[in-house]
Amino acid sequence: MQASRIAVAGASGLIGSALVRSLGADGHQVVRLVRRAPRGPDEIRWDPLRQRIDAAGLAGCDAVVNLAGAGVADHRWTAAYKRRIRDSRVLGTVTLAEAVAALDVPPRVFVNGSAIGFYGDTGDRAVDESAPPGSGFLASLGIEWEEAAAPAEEAGVRTVFARTGLVVARQGGAWQRLFPLFKAGLGGRLGDGRHYWSFISLHDEVAALRYLLDTEELSGPVNLTAPEPLTNREITAAMGRVLRRPAVFTAPAPAVRLLLGEMATDVLTSTRAVPRKLLDSGFAFAFPGIDETLRSALH
Repeated sequence: MQASRIAVAGASGLIGSALVRSLGADGHQVVRLVRRAPRGPDEIRWDPLRQRIDAAGLAGCDAVVNLAGAGVADHRWTAAYKRRIRDSRVLGTVTLAEAVAALDVPPRVFVNGSAIGFYGDTGDRAVDESAPPGSGFLASLGIEWEEAAAPAEEAGVRTVFARTGLVVARQGGAWQRLFPLFKAGLGGRLGDGRHYWSFISLHDEVAALRYLLDTEELSGPVNLTAPEPLTNREITAAMGRVLRRPAVFTAPAPAVRLLLGEMATDVLTSTRAVPRKLLDSGFAFAFPGIDETLRSALH
C-alpha cells in the first residue's frame, strides 16, 4: 500500500497499538480515535456509547479500522458488563459506519473487528467463513457487531469483518495470564482439554489486518487465525515444551465455571476456525504453528 491516511479506533489496545506502530513505521499517516480532547491533528474525538464523532476528521482517510471494544476477559460477565461489551462494539461500529457513509468521498475500505465467537461451539468440526453463526452470548454479539456496519456496506465501501481468534502475546489477552502461570510451573489444561483454541500470533494478526486493507478482492467475514487450530491439551503441552516447565495441572471445568461464571464459556468452548479466505487469497503466515507462535511472543 502506498502511504495512506488511516483512521484507527481502539488504537490503545493490544492489537490496535501494534497495528498503529506497524503502519507508522512504514510511513502511513495514522489518525487515532480518542474519547478525550484531541492533542494534535493525528487524533479525532469520538464517544461511541453516545454515538458521537467528529466526522470531519475522517475526511481524506483512505481506510478506517475499528478495533474498539471493552475487553471480553477483563471482568466477570455480569449483566451490566455484558451490556458494556455489547454496546462498546455495536454502538461504536454504528457510529463509525454511519460517519463513513456520510462522507463526500468515503474511504476505500472499512475493516471492522469481529471474533470467532461468532461460530459458537463447533466441537471438533472445522469451520470457515461460510459457516452459520452459533448460539450463546458471543455468537449473538458477533451477529449484531457485523450487522452494525451495514451503513458503510450500503454506501459501497468495501467492508471486511476481521474474525479474530485468540491472540498470543505477552502483553495482553489470555496469554498475558497464561505465561506467568506456566513459567511458575503451575500451568495445565482446562477441563478435559479437548476443546479447540484457534490461536494467532500478534505478528500475524497485524500482518493480516494490513493484508485486508490492501487486498481488494477480500470483503465480508475473514477468519484471522493460524492455519491449524489445536486443542487446549495440545497447546498446554506446547507451553510446557517451549517454556521447559511441567504442565501437569488440570482445572476441572466445574471449577473454571465457578471461578469465572458465564465468562468460562470463552475458555471452555471449542471453536475450530480455519482461515480459508486468507489462505485461498495467498496470505503467508510467519508463525503458522504453536511452538513458533509462542516463541515469537516471548521475544
